[in-house]
Amino acid sequence: MQITAIYPGTFDPITNGHLDLIHRASKLYSKVIVAVAASRGKQPLFSLQERVDLIEGVVGELANVEVIGFDNLLVECAKQHQASVILRGLRAVSDFEYEFQMAGMNRRLAPDIETSFLTPAEQYEFISSSMIREIAKLNGDVSSFVPESVKIQLIKKFSVE
Repeated sequence: MQITAIYPGTFDPITNGHLDLIHRASKLYSKVIVAVAASRGKQPLFSLQERVDLIEGVVGELANVEVIGFDNLLVECAKQHQASVILRGLRAVSDFEYEFQMAGMNRRLAPDIETSFLTPAEQYEFISSSMIREIAKLNGDVSSFVPESVKIQLIKKFSVE
């Protein structure tokens, strides 16, 4: 059975925790769409196109993974791409309440789309994009938290400011 999962997020920047989930999801689903949210309200560090490009650069070897940008309701994006599963990551118990509410709302908006949760490998449970941005902004070493190409782009971004 062909099952397409959509994995949404701002991915600003993409972390090794995100990549762990993408790699594992690529083994569970026929197709995984990494859906990068425009997130205008959050004022991302990287533009939507920069985030899409960074992710494409680190998941390129995964034949069943596609990276897209989106600027509409997640359930509408999922329908447009024939995704039947919304994939969400849970790092800690504190993520659960918000994710549970989102899953309920998405189910109400699109009852035919299921939500599935994955937890990252233990070494990635504490990593968040906002923490990575802060460490990089203060010239800290983010090597063990993000792919090399992302680290390079973070250094460039903060050396310009």
